[in-house]
Amino acid sequence: MEYKFSEIEEKWKQFWAKNEIYKVSEDSAKPKYYVLDMFPYPSGAGLHVGHPLGYVASDIFARYKRLKGFNVLHPMGFDAFGLPAEQYAIETGTHPAITTEKAIKRYREQYDKIGFDYDWTRTVKTCDPSYYKWTQWIFLKLFGSWYNRESDKAEPLSTLESIFETRGSEFAQYDKNDHPAFTAEGWKAFTHAEKELVLMHYRLAYLSYAEVNWCAALGTVLANDEVKDGKSERGGHPVERKKMRQWFLRITEYSDRLLEGLERIDWSESMKEMQRNWIGRSEGALVDFEVTTGERLKVFTTRPDTIFGATFLVIAPEHDLVNSLITAEQKAEVEAYIAYVKSRTDVERQQEKKVTGAFTGSYALNPFNGEKIPVWIAEYVLAGYGTGAIMAVPADDERDRKFAEKFGLPVIEIIDKSMYPGAGIEDKLGKMINSDFLNGLEVKDAIKTVLDRIEENGIGQRKVNYKQRDAGFSRQRYWGEPFPIQYEIVGEPDGNFEGEGGSNDIPIALDPSLLPLVLPEVSSYKPTGDGKAPLASNADWIKNNYETDTMPGYAASSWYFLRYMDANNPNEFAAKDKLNYWQNVDLYIGGTEHAVGHLLYSRMWHKFLFDLGYVETDEPFKRLVNQGMIQGVSKFVYRSANMPDVFVSYSQINKVEFTAEELAVLGINSKKELGLFSELHADVRFVEDNVLDVDAFRKWRPEYAGAKFLPDADGKYYCGSAVEKMSKSKYNVVTPDDVIEKYGADCFRMFEMFLGPIEQSKPWDDKGISGVYNFLRKFWRLFYGDGGEWRVTEVEPTQAEYKVLHKTVKKVSEDIERLAFNTCVSSFMICVNELAGLQCSKKYILQPLVISLAPFAPFVAEELWAALGNSGSVHHAVFPVAEQKYLVETAHNYGVSINGKVRAQVELSLDLSDDEVREQVLQLESVQKWTQGAEPKKFIFVKGKIINVVI
Repeated sequence: MEYKFSEIEEKWKQFWAKNEIYKVSEDSAKPKYYVLDMFPYPSGAGLHVGHPLGYVASDIFARYKRLKGFNVLHPMGFDAFGLPAEQYAIETGTHPAITTEKAIKRYREQYDKIGFDYDWTRTVKTCDPSYYKWTQWIFLKLFGSWYNRESDKAEPLSTLESIFETRGSEFAQYDKNDHPAFTAEGWKAFTHAEKELVLMHYRLAYLSYAEVNWCAALGTVLANDEVKDGKSERGGHPVERKKMRQWFLRITEYSDRLLEGLERIDWSESMKEMQRNWIGRSEGALVDFEVTTGERLKVFTTRPDTIFGATFLVIAPEHDLVNSLITAEQKAEVEAYIAYVKSRTDVERQQEKKVTGAFTGSYALNPFNGEKIPVWIAEYVLAGYGTGAIMAVPADDERDRKFAEKFGLPVIEIIDKSMYPGAGIEDKLGKMINSDFLNGLEVKDAIKTVLDRIEENGIGQRKVNYKQRDAGFSRQRYWGEPFPIQYEIVGEPDGNFEGEGGSNDIPIALDPSLLPLVLPEVSSYKPTGDGKAPLASNADWIKNNYETDTMPGYAASSWYFLRYMDANNPNEFAAKDKLNYWQNVDLYIGGTEHAVGHLLYSRMWHKFLFDLGYVETDEPFKRLVNQGMIQGVSKFVYRSANMPDVFVSYSQINKVEFTAEELAVLGINSKKELGLFSELHADVRFVEDNVLDVDAFRKWRPEYAGAKFLPDADGKYYCGSAVEKMSKSKYNVVTPDDVIEKYGADCFRMFEMFLGPIEQSKPWDDKGISGVYNFLRKFWRLFYGDGGEWRVTEVEPTQAEYKVLHKTVKKVSEDIERLAFNTCVSSFMICVNELAGLQCSKKYILQPLVISLAPFAPFVAEELWAALGNSGSVHHAVFPVAEQKYLVETAHNYGVSINGKVRAQVELSLDLSDDEVREQVLQLESVQKWTQGAEPKKFIFVKGKIINVVI
């Protein structure tokens, strides 16, 4: 019987689907294990070979855990809302649901081809109303909750209202509230609108104003990555910064818990560090600077010890006090500068190396010595970080020094670092100088001293600050979850875009019984052009005063892993008993592109649900592994700059001159006539072993149908190559479908793992795939002879055969636990080679080996499991246990040295005595050739290590 992988794979795909062998239910008799992949956005192009890398790894691990006796949850779904489908809808008029469903179908076909063990009965699609009903429900819980810093957790808003009713606003946990102080009686006397205005400063989901990237030509807000050099990436239209009312999540309240939780989870240190840097916790002081205009500027600084070296203040161009600080003389300059900044994103501003700024004309007073300090505005200060104002100390900050040098501002040295050779400008080392009461103190002592003095003098307070901002939660787009919010109209429309009235409209939570609020049909998928989302064009939507923005993509992905636990429950996002059983994800595998955003939001949502008692754990993902990227290997052809219809083989472009025959092929007299050569990408489908199929290339690019191709001396046209990101634009995409058609899914799976460690990025190089394919055929031949005859016997294996099996089982099980799948594949190859060398086709060896291989090659394992006479599925078997008795070495292969040089090899039992070893070694023909029967001078023997005969 031949190894016909396509027939085998089709047969077992049908068997698995018909018998639902991967369907899982809660089983308290077994320990649970939850393996999760970061679910994909389904693009119409389908998967290329880089996408399944993490999926194959998680599939192997899930199958292994199931064989080890665990009840394994391994689900898959689709992150189905998003911009690509919406963009396609704008361009073609096709509803995003149609293109999304088509893409999902394509993905599902590819997943099944690869042979994943997903429980498809638990599939979630985030665009399905039965799913986003519960995203809306969680949003309502966020909208109806606040963060109590005393209890250090989220609580229903009713508990805050009860506090206000008894204590008024003396209960002030927040450092910056825009509402006025009030008594308990005052609170009770407030109108509904007045109460809502106060509560909005505490809700975990809240409305506020924010600077956004507004593109008037496209009529929409753009994300930072959609803006380049002040223009929209699509269309190149001008983009400006504009203040608009948006929804936010108050993730900053969870900052300390998000930091602390990192200490309790099994993530890589680099991943944890990325999260720490994003949160950016820093301790310092909030200091009041009085301005000559009568205003007060609050400045956050982590280095209050340097306050005597502050020679200017810098505020963000969007700061609330900018207009009141601008003097008449500086008005034109400042307004021109602000117009420039409005065309730039926050990312561009932070990365800008060129120093820019403008003087407001106003001065602030140093709160300790009354010195006048000029107030500037500059793009490197952002309104969203700290207070949007900094004190600049050019003697102790690199960025401030460059600014001072550019604009001729003074530099006052305030730290003597002479006793610390090598200390940099920003190192917290040295003794204070030119700093009044701080003079002579070491920096660390000066920080404590000045903090005490700031609070004693009533000019500020100690403060912990975070770089992390509250998460923006609004999209002026169509294809996303509708907010379950209606507006209570207050007053007449004021021309603003929010609500149907104006900025005083009160958002009201939709009754949960009315969920899901289903995304309606619209006449156009384009934004309206006045800041409103496409939903604003639906008359019924507007009549009901529903929110016209939609939620961002990360809304659905912040909790999808919980829905898998009870995916078809119509009454709650997941039943309590199922949440308690699965608890959280044991292993999460996904790409590093989600290192910050998705993981932080998911952790925050999970902690929030934990606070309200809906889940049992406050961290969602115990162990996280980021797979590397499989890169493409691009292929290039080389075209003459002077003669665009001439292509030269890669090895020919650097030749000084061509032969007469080569010149004749091209119809030229000298290579110089060709000039320089330019690279063109060639489709990798037409290149094998760097040799181009010229005819296929001509058909693919008909404009070169008549082009001349100068090959190498062997008559082949060789391409150049480079490792690049796998992309359609580079024509280097390889699909799993192509590989599976040629080699089979088991080979594809094992080769993906064989490429290298799961965490490392590596190029797709199919040179080695034939080796994996040959391994599978060699494995098959342990069961079937060359003539197709069944070879397996039930003869008792030898000690050597058992040793090969159990050595492999031990190594593979240990390596799977470490996710070292590449070395597992190597172990299987070694094992099969050794068994073939022993001519072993014994059932008691091969059956455990089939089970061991099943996670990696599920199709061939299933086929051979059945051929061995077993019923049911191999994937419901029990993973073999490595028995120590077979792993104990009973013999050792010694190199026998004569006068220090190895002259013979011999395998001897480790039970032999020294005399027995000596006797057997000296009788060896290869040794007697050197000793010639004479007694050696010395016989050196170290058991299990060396034998040396001195003659």
